[in-house]
Amino acid sequence: MERSKVIVKTSILGIVANVFLVIFKLTIGLLSNSIAIILDAVNNLTDVLSSVVTIIGTKLANKAPDKKHPYGHGRIEYFTSVIVASIVLLAGITAVRESVIKIINPGETDYSIVFLIIIAVAVLVKFFLGRYVKKVGKKVNSQSLVASGQDAFMDAVVSFATLIGGIINYVWSLSIEGYLGVLISIFIIKSALEMLKEGTNSILGQRADSELSKKMKEAVMTFDEVQGVYDLNLHNYGPSSTVASFHIQVRNDMNAGEIHILTREIAYKVYSDFGIAVTIGIYAANDKGEFGEIKEELENIVSEYKEVLQIHGFYVDKEKSNVFFDLIIDFDAKDKKKVENEIVSKLKQKFPEYNYNIILDPDITD
Repeated sequence: MERSKVIVKTSILGIVANVFLVIFKLTIGLLSNSIAIILDAVNNLTDVLSSVVTIIGTKLANKAPDKKHPYGHGRIEYFTSVIVASIVLLAGITAVRESVIKIINPGETDYSIVFLIIIAVAVLVKFFLGRYVKKVGKKVNSQSLVASGQDAFMDAVVSFATLIGGIINYVWSLSIEGYLGVLISIFIIKSALEMLKEGTNSILGQRADSELSKKMKEAVMTFDEVQGVYDLNLHNYGPSSTVASFHIQVRNDMNAGEIHILTREIAYKVYSDFGIAVTIGIYAANDKGEFGEIKEELENIVSEYKEVLQIHGFYVDKEKSNVFFDLIIDFDAKDKKKVENEIVSKLKQKFPEYNYNIILDPDITD
């Protein structure tokens, strides 16, 4: 089944289940004067809203690319997950306020065996619903569904705490609802903040998945002509839309036709294996023979700097007396420019006849 249809179908299932739970819990909460059950019902109502937002977000994200948005609208799903998390956070804050009021003014609650049984059923419904929705969300790579599933699971915890409070009230006539409400609220808020963090990280852009980047590099390295893969960028335009770019190092004596055929074959393999369209840049290697001494000296100098993670793209243009290479320096390095200047200064001491052209690359992938 198409990914968007799976998300919508799962969200509709969540809406139906939560509407029934809202009706049941609100009725029980009002009849028994239980703030915990009423809050639980309100929390289920926010789940309905979350599912509606997920459906709308999925529909918008599934729009075809257009002239203004050539990479599609997939990132809308990340905004959707942030909206869902914000709704959950608001529910948690509201629950804290109402629970504190209940602690100050406890009031009387009137639980019965029937009410407790219905709450127990609600616990089971939310537990299995949350488990199912989260599983589907991970399967189709939907942050919104995963967030909704996690929220449903937290609701099961909330309902279970409410059930415990109801049993204690029924057996010993002790009212601990307000305190349970505060505890429940903390769980809700914590869950919401975690979902917000994940959603905002996706919007901002995260480091590429280590396993994926390594597998892609390994796939490219299966070509005999490729001596190395560098500067791998993975650009995420939604859960199902990723484009990539990277450089490959090849022999200096390859002609344009050979390079054209090679890059075509690599692009086809990457798309076939990973479903990712790539743009490929070329580094020509001439670090052997007469230029080997310069490369060896560079490696010796760089070994003195722990913050330098890698050098690549080494090339010497003898005719114009230029040496080119890229440096990857750790993000935690305090002064990257100082490191660059020191390396150039040391190279100049031994090979003063050359100019050194360095690009400082960020440490973007493993």
